[in-house]
Amino acid sequence: MGLIKFLTSKTFFLNLLLAVVAIFVLSYLTLRWLDSTTNHGKFETVPDLTGVSIDVARAELEKNKLVMQIQDSANYNPDYPRFSVIEQDPKAGFKVKEDRKIYITLNPSGYRKVLVPALTDRTFRQAKPTLEALGFQVGTIRYEDNIAKDMVLEVSHDGEKIKTGDMLPKTSKIDLVLGNGNRPE
Repeated sequence: MGLIKFLTSKTFFLNLLLAVVAIFVLSYLTLRWLDSTTNHGKFETVPDLTGVSIDVARAELEKNKLVMQIQDSANYNPDYPRFSVIEQDPKAGFKVKEDRKIYITLNPSGYRKVLVPALTDRTFRQAKPTLEALGFQVGTIRYEDNIAKDMVLEVSHDGEKIKTGDMLPKTSKIDLVLGNGNRPE
């Protein structure tokens, strides 16, 4: 019977009341502190940075109290100026907190360089899809006397011979010299 007597005593109810009041006061103070430290209800609007240079983007973000984080920029887009913003996250118009990182992707200075594959002694039918799969374009095709019809004899770019393993910018035009099937004289 000692437990029931204690649970109905004045001391127990007084301690219970103090504990409940302390919980409410601590909860109220914690919520007030969170509101002030997280700037509850205060937002910054993300500006549209697409197409602007990195310096303009940095200034615009600093003006809006946001932080710029540059992500890898691997794919060149000819529709945008070099070293300009081609993508951002979060998108323009989103509401974010002050000091939020805005991730931007920059347009590189040009197409990335790609290794020239082994094309000599292959047929044009094999060489063309290989070049296109790597992002190259087939340029001028010239024929020379050689018994191997449509066999790649020589590979060049801008008038200079190139060999397997050379690096060329993606979308470069590669010229080919093919055999025409005639015996050389």
